[in-house]
Amino acid sequence: MIDLKAARADPDAFRAALARKGGVEDFDRALAADARWRALVPRVDELRSRTKLKGKPSEEELAELQRLKAELKAAEAELAAAEAERDAALALVPNPPHPSAPDGEAEDDAVELRRVGEPIVPAEPREHTEIGRFDMERAARVSGARFGYIIGDSALVAMALYRFALEHLVQAGFTPVIPPVLVREEAMFGTGFFPTDRANIYALEQDGLYLTGTSEVALAALHMTEVLEELPLRYAGFSTCFRREAGAAGKDTRGMFRVHQFNKVEMFCFVEPEASWDEHERMVDLEERYLQALGLPYRVMNVAAGDLGASAAKKIDLEAWFPSQGRYREVTSCSNTTDYQARRLGIRYRTEHGLAVPHTLNGTMVTDRTLLAILENFQGEVPEVLHSYGAPPRIERSPT
Repeated sequence: MIDLKAARADPDAFRAALARKGGVEDFDRALAADARWRALVPRVDELRSRTKLKGKPSEEELAELQRLKAELKAAEAELAAAEAERDAALALVPNPPHPSAPDGEAEDDAVELRRVGEPIVPAEPREHTEIGRFDMERAARVSGARFGYIIGDSALVAMALYRFALEHLVQAGFTPVIPPVLVREEAMFGTGFFPTDRANIYALEQDGLYLTGTSEVALAALHMTEVLEELPLRYAGFSTCFRREAGAAGKDTRGMFRVHQFNKVEMFCFVEPEASWDEHERMVDLEERYLQALGLPYRVMNVAAGDLGASAAKKIDLEAWFPSQGRYREVTSCSNTTDYQARRLGIRYRTEHGLAVPHTLNGTMVTDRTLLAILENFQGEVPEVLHSYGAPPRIERSPT
């Protein structure tokens, strides 16, 4: 949630930033409701004080007291309505984008920052499903479209990728975590996925729980409503993730690239505000060094302001080369959500001057898409760095 005090102090700056991302209308509605709320507070306080009489009241005072109580009840209802309207509008206002996020609203508006490695163009490029062992047909019978089995050597390489990613992060000072994948609505709201991204979330309505599309949700909510005594806190979560992929009909329908269930190693950090942009660069560097160790060609993209999620002020995507598609595709991302998530989750940290709101950041280290990129770029050969984690030197596609 945005800092309402800062928004009151400089609404034009917030409005100009939000114009690049969306949310100006909700922002103005929130400020208007907030102005009504602030105007009513002194009146309600005055009426409350006037209803407190000392001693035994006279008949005239009792009559006046009844009138004041009726007036107070109406004023309190008006105050509550203004507060509810303000809070509902604020819940829809996204985090304003950082000035360095480029203008634009679509994926194609992202700005390329650099490329690393030369794209590999095999003489006869094969798609990942032709190299690794996946079973989409049987998965469709079991679970429906956009699910798949990863089998045999392909599964061993996938597990090696997760293990390598976790060790890579532990060496960088991250604490490994296996978080819950079912969370309550407070966690989804607090991280900014509700209300805007509700359509992509699987719900267990009978239990009031939701399947997370990223361990970012559970890792952020790990310290929900707490006062942190020490920063930074850095976590590396491994979990299975679930996404409905609403609106993705007809998009990436071949193979395992866009599925409803996948595995992921995720970074999540709580830091002091003045350290968050350095932390963002550090996390992107960790992602890059991981892809470099695997030998994958990739490019670094600065995502456009209008294409950012509600909570992100800035996001950097790393896109690996996919020979079968002849283009780069996203395999990791890294976002600075500044104080947006921490405010919504009620997280603060202790300073020598009192309590303050920390910044939070999240970044993907690896998903199953990295396995697909390895298969397509190396056509069955497995990067040497993965051999010590149980991956075979070469993937053998056993018959199903």
